[in-house]
Formats: sequence, C-alpha cells, structure tokens
Amino acid sequence: MKIVSVETFPASIPYSHLERSSRVNRAGVTDVVVKLTTDSGLVGWGEACSGADTASIDAALQSMARFVVGRSPWDGEAIARDVFGEGLWDYRPMTGNFAFAGIDMALWDLCGKACGQPLYQLFGGALRDTVDYFYYLSQGTPDDLAAQCADGARRGYRCYYLKVGVDWRAEEAMLEAIRATVGPQPRIRIDANEAWSVPEAARLLTRWNERFGIDFAEAPVRAHPHALMLDLRPRVPVALCANEGLGRSLDALAMIESHAADVLCFSSYWVGTLRRFHTLSHVAALHGQRIIKHTHGEFGIAAAAGQHMMLSLPNVDFGVQQTAAMMEDDILTTRLPIADRPDWGLITAPGLGVEVDEDKLARYAEAYLRDGQFLPN
Repeated sequence: MKIVSVETFPASIPYSHLERSSRVNRAGVTDVVVKLTTDSGLVGWGEACSGADTASIDAALQSMARFVVGRSPWDGEAIARDVFGEGLWDYRPMTGNFAFAGIDMALWDLCGKACGQPLYQLFGGALRDTVDYFYYLSQGTPDDLAAQCADGARRGYRCYYLKVGVDWRAEEAMLEAIRATVGPQPRIRIDANEAWSVPEAARLLTRWNERFGIDFAEAPVRAHPHALMLDLRPRVPVALCANEGLGRSLDALAMIESHAADVLCFSSYWVGTLRRFHTLSHVAALHGQRIIKHTHGEFGIAAAAGQHMMLSLPNVDFGVQQTAAMMEDDILTTRLPIADRPDWGLITAPGLGVEVDEDKLARYAEAYLRDGQFLPN
C-alpha cells in the first residue's frame, strides 16, 4: 500500500459565540484538512492547525507532500525524519509541527483502517473507558457566566474553564458567579495566557483560591525562562499548568525536567506527531506530572485524534480541552459526543474512527476562499 496523493483543504467553521482571552478574539476555527489516498483506494484524514496564518500552513503542507507520495503509511517515522531533516522544517519547528501533525494524523488513520483497529489500539490499548472534558466558558457579565454554568450543570459538566488576564476585577466577578452557580464541588480552572507578572500572579492566585477554589492556573506567567514558573510555584497554593513554551519536543522535555509545572497542556500540534506526544506524555508520567490535551480550536478530526491519545495515556487529568460544544457545525458525518456532553467513551471504528462529510468540507473550504480565515484578533 502506497500513498498516491496528498490533498489539502483550508476550511473555516464559525463558533456559536466569540472566543475571547488576553491573546485571542476569534469568531471561529480555520484549519487545513489533509486527505491522503493510497493505491488501494484507502483514504486517511488529518487536520493541520492553522495557528496565526492558514496560508503558510497550507504552503508548508504542499512542500511536505513530496516526502509522502510513494511511501507506505506504515513508514510514518521515516517520513517525519525526512520532512524535518531533508525538508529543513527543523529550522522552522512551530510551522513545521503545526502542518505535519495533519499529515501524521492521516498516516495513522490509514494504518488503523488497514489493520481494522481503532487508533488507541496501535498505541498500546485503552487505559480507561471514558474521558472527561471541560466546559469552555466565554467571558461576559456575571449574569452571562451564571447562565453558562447553569447550562453546564444541566449537561453534567464537572470542570469549568475561564480565560483571564484581561481585567482582573471583572474576572473576579465572573469567578464569583461561577462558584455560586456550580456549587463547591466542580473544578474551576483559569488560563492567563502568560498575561501576568510573577507578583501579580502570586497575588491573584492566592486571593482567588481562597475565595473560589482554583484547581489549576494555566500559563499564569511566561513559560521562558522556566525560572518564572519556578519562582511562582512556592508562592501560591494552586497547581500550575504549562501550555505556551511547548513548541518543540525539546521544549516539552525541558519543561518536564524542570518541574516548573504540575500539568502539561499540549498536543501533537506542539511537537509534530502523535508518537512524539505520546512518548513525551509517558516521560511526564515518570516525573509525576499530569497531561491534558490542548486545543487551539479544532474540527472533529483533530478532536478524535486527541481522544485516542487520552484513552491510551496513563496520566490524563480530568477536564480535557475541547471546542466541539461551541462550534456551529463540523465536517463529520456524525456529531461528536462532546458537542453535547462532557464525556466521550471508546471509539470502536478503525483508524481515527470518524468519517468526513466531503460535501460539508467543500462548503467550509468555499467559506475560507470567500471570507478568509478566522483571525486570532
């Protein structure tokens, strides 16, 4: 079985409401869907993260295609070596990783379909029957937050996630509304996207933990140098999560070895392949650290790939990230479980276990051509 074609489809799907943080102000998701076709007619699907600029990711994928055509999908490690080595994408690691992650997903999808097994079986099998996902809150008035939390409670969510780092007084009022609505047990997590200084983070995290109980704080200060997170850790009673600063395998390894964070929030986009993500997550487990899958905003293909990883890793934390519940639509033939509820169980179909609706894909690819990408700001 050899790959005979690599096709890419930049596509834009709107959110049901605006995503707002100290870093982004975005109305939807634009990613690049990857389709690999083999000489046997088998098709594999992947999804490349667009990051700041979709056109550059699509161009990167076009430059990588020559390393894929004519190869077996079972040669994924060799293909990655050649893309980053001979193709020189190791000199542009973030763009290279964001783009190649889509090819890598499609290669694994082909392998799973070829042997009739869901992807997590190729990574050692499932270590759990279900994965719990968070409720992604949108900043607003206290009444807005109370309404969102009431909706989350009705649907059974037990972990609520709020972006902070814009206006701490307004955010404190939001946190007050969240805790008052969900009660004492559900977890509240916050993400400052590196917006705070160490003294500011120490003050707010101590204050907010005393008043509301904060499960963990994601990216409260800059990830580099690690000394900032290490300086903050003994000052606060809150677990720290790293996200930014994990843009290469060596970056993720350095963060793990530094013990600057209790939890790592990343994905194959950050490090280029599902295998690298899986391996680094196992290394984190040896260091006593937990993992949650990060999302930049994603379609169902990337969400499914992440679910396979979460099923197969030993150190997965509660409240994995998702944006399925805030997407107006998707490109799949069936709706993802996490579009409506916090839990997602075993995937039984082979490969990624999802099927792409090519008519929908064409419609949202046309939306990208017509309207451009959903820009971060």
